[in-house]
Amino acid sequence: MLYHLLYPLRDIIPAFNVFRYITFRVAAAIVTALLLSWLLGPWFVRTLRRLSVGQNIRDVGPQAHLVKAGTPTMGGLLILFAALGATLLWGNLSNRYVWIVILVTAAFGAIGFADDYIKVRKRRNLGLTVRSKFGLQFLAAAIMGATLVLLPGFDTSLTFPFLKQLVLPLGYFYIVFVMIVLVGASNAVNLTDGLDGLAIGTTSVAAATYAIFTYVAGNKVIAGYLQVAHVPGMGEVAVFCGALFGAGLGFLWYNSHPAEVFMGDVGSLALGGGIGAVAVLAKQEILLVLVGGVFVMEALSVIIQVASFKLRGKRVFRMSPIHHHFELIGWAEPKVIVRFWILSILFALLSLSTLKLR
Repeated sequence: MLYHLLYPLRDIIPAFNVFRYITFRVAAAIVTALLLSWLLGPWFVRTLRRLSVGQNIRDVGPQAHLVKAGTPTMGGLLILFAALGATLLWGNLSNRYVWIVILVTAAFGAIGFADDYIKVRKRRNLGLTVRSKFGLQFLAAAIMGATLVLLPGFDTSLTFPFLKQLVLPLGYFYIVFVMIVLVGASNAVNLTDGLDGLAIGTTSVAAATYAIFTYVAGNKVIAGYLQVAHVPGMGEVAVFCGALFGAGLGFLWYNSHPAEVFMGDVGSLALGGGIGAVAVLAKQEILLVLVGGVFVMEALSVIIQVASFKLRGKRVFRMSPIHHHFELIGWAEPKVIVRFWILSILFALLSLSTLKLR
């Protein structure tokens, strides 16, 4: 919005020429989203408490978590307001990719909101049915996949880190691939959201990482030098990534241990869907496995636990997702959180190294 209002005035006020630079608007989006979520946080938490929007804690979880019952949830609404608001303020709204990530994030957020609303209204830890929840997620992802397949000029082939010559054309199968990426990313973040600040911290790192990838993909010279897929116009999505990063930092102020508010499914599903959408648009889908290494660990721990119990009648971990396993072997919750943050930063650095190692 500000880009469209102020940049055309650059001939009258030369200082407004700065709006042409994506890097400036990314930085502005980070600060704006951080301030929005930080300053509105106290009012938002008070409002949730007044409305009795409290979290229900499962009895099967770690007993230490029972004290968290009643903590305000659905804090993801604050993240979405700050991130999407900052994107609308500083992004180039004539860019089609910006609107795709905004709409996908909002769609997954709406699914999460419906899930949270049912939990709060019925005072239970179960919201939408599994079929309904996954069905809506796959539908939203399928719409994005179909849009990209039909979008003129968008490359639906698959590229691989380290293997610059390997390109796999997917054609209409690309729709299925997008569905797998988005639903997988969304639910992996959802599984990670079990400790104070864990999910938002790791998601913020992923958002910052993809801000670099989207900027590189949108710059023809840099993309050519680094031999990565060039997607014209993709640089604008870095503004969204920056806004997501800033909103995450602001929310972490209130979500850090002991949390004053939880993000709920409206936050975790939206964040995972948004990051997955960015990965697809930037042609760095495969690399999402490395960027979101912590999310992959969490999801795999659940899969391994369920498979082992059904096939062998034995559990591999004391509890899944894996962050609960470390709690039960004696790690304090803050220690688990910070160590997983460190892992997420290491995964991010490894993924960025692939820009040169090709």
